[in-house]
Amino acid sequence: MRSVSDMRYDNGPVILMYHSIMPYQEDPSRTTVHPQRFEQHMRWLRKRGRRGTSVRELLEARQNGAADGLVGITFDDGYSDFIDNALPVLQRYGFSATMFALAGRLGGDNSWIPDDPRKNLLTAGQISQLAASGIEIGSHGLLHLSLPSVDEATLADELESSRRVLQSVSGQEVPGFAYPFGHLDARAFRGVQDAGYDYACSVWPTEFSGPYALTRINVLDKYSYGHMWYKGIRHWLRWEYEGAGSRALVAGDAWLKRRHSAPRQEASVAE
Repeated sequence: MRSVSDMRYDNGPVILMYHSIMPYQEDPSRTTVHPQRFEQHMRWLRKRGRRGTSVRELLEARQNGAADGLVGITFDDGYSDFIDNALPVLQRYGFSATMFALAGRLGGDNSWIPDDPRKNLLTAGQISQLAASGIEIGSHGLLHLSLPSVDEATLADELESSRRVLQSVSGQEVPGFAYPFGHLDARAFRGVQDAGYDYACSVWPTEFSGPYALTRINVLDKYSYGHMWYKGIRHWLRWEYEGAGSRALVAGDAWLKRRHSAPRQEASVAE
């Protein structure tokens, strides 16, 4: 049987990316989703006949031709609010997920985002608790560093040591990695494979897109049912639809992206 990393990725799997789930007043980095909004998103998936699952389960299902209706759900950074605000919702809908935790910050906080309010991160005991409840544990590195900017020794530590720590506290294999900030280059891309991971998640499409750079949809608190439909349709256009008029639809989607990004690019040039 082929491993997950041997699979072809002609069509990308649908994977959602969340961070913190909690009520908030300030969120400069836009990484927080209110619990009520998160519940709406999960309800929307359920009503559409979809089931949220871990990335590992999603990729194995794709390998076996049984991924119809599955959507990967991921959480980056390992915020402790997951325990009270996300896990009960997932369990209520019969969903699972992948938690990408920071092995060097267990029990710490989000100090790598200086402008955000301080938030607690999962402890080693809570990681063990999540693993026992069926949540897949993945690595997000040790300290949330941009991997293309670090030296060779630090890169190896971020990839290899983080996995060993999380394997120890979770009792799981820890097959997956998520690039901090979504940043990767050829060196980080090779390093993840050399460290023995089966897959890795990025954020945006890149030249490395595939099992070691899986694109994800960054879900924001502002996303209503309409936003979720829009994101789903765009993914469908980009990866799945190959029928009549598909080229025109994909070209139209690309044109909209260019049009929406043009004012921001012009503004940055003017500055």
